Amino acid sequence: MRVSNSTADWIERRRALQGKTIGFVPTMGALHEGHASLVQRARRENDLVVASIFVNPSQFNDPTDLARYPRTMEADLALLARLGVDEVFAPAIADLYPDGYRFRLETESVAGIMEGLHRPGFFQGVMTVVLKLLNLVRADRAYFGEKDFQQLRVITEMAADLFIPTAIVPCPTLREASGLAMSSRNSLLSETARRQAAAFYRILTEAATPEEARRQLTSQGFRVDYIEEHWGRRFGAVFLEGIRLIDNVPLSEVACAAAEPVLAAQGV
Repeated sequence: MRVSNSTADWIERRRALQGKTIGFVPTMGALHEGHASLVQRARRENDLVVASIFVNPSQFNDPTDLARYPRTMEADLALLARLGVDEVFAPAIADLYPDGYRFRLETESVAGIMEGLHRPGFFQGVMTVVLKLLNLVRADRAYFGEKDFQQLRVITEMAADLFIPTAIVPCPTLREASGLAMSSRNSLLSETARRQAAAFYRILTEAATPEEARRQLTSQGFRVDYIEEHWGRRFGAVFLEGIRLIDNVPLSEVACAAAEPVLAAQGV
């Protein structure tokens, strides 16, 4: 596995990869089994796998959140090597933003809902850095998890609208045994809060309405940012111990979970 720590190094390295199909897994590090599943799929579907590790400052609207985001480069590189990744691109901020944050992408499609509303500047930062990475890596396919479904949707639309040739591949959310969606931020929770966090997925799935989900989550000690339904899914964002967690589930799963108590009461 080769690691490129600058854009100049990577651009030179990329010239040597002609003639091979490339699967790309962009990450912000603090890798877990969810990331591993993306890498494994990329490994199956391409000749080479490239992963990036870059904590993107432009998508954080809270400096404290950026400062405490987990950084585990040594462990991340060891995991990627075990997974058979061929190339890692891990640039410094000055490499991806050589002139600062002068140029950025804007979107109107999601500005007023969920992450676009509650995290000002988030999607501008995400789209800008993803566009830079897609242009640098020039992969055949790039893999993104459905846990960040709104982000996935925005990136998919951006790539299509800007004629980016890389196919954006959605991948299912991986969950811990408790049901909690795997996330780098989970590592910031205490053991007690991590057990409590398991209720997020359960309530998101079982509550009859978004309003009921909000009420139940609040009663169990979560601070709720939003519970909303869009695109056939229910989305939620909550805070626990000051750590922000997001998740989403298809409404078909919500309907099934809501029907189970009724069926049980009817003896079915």
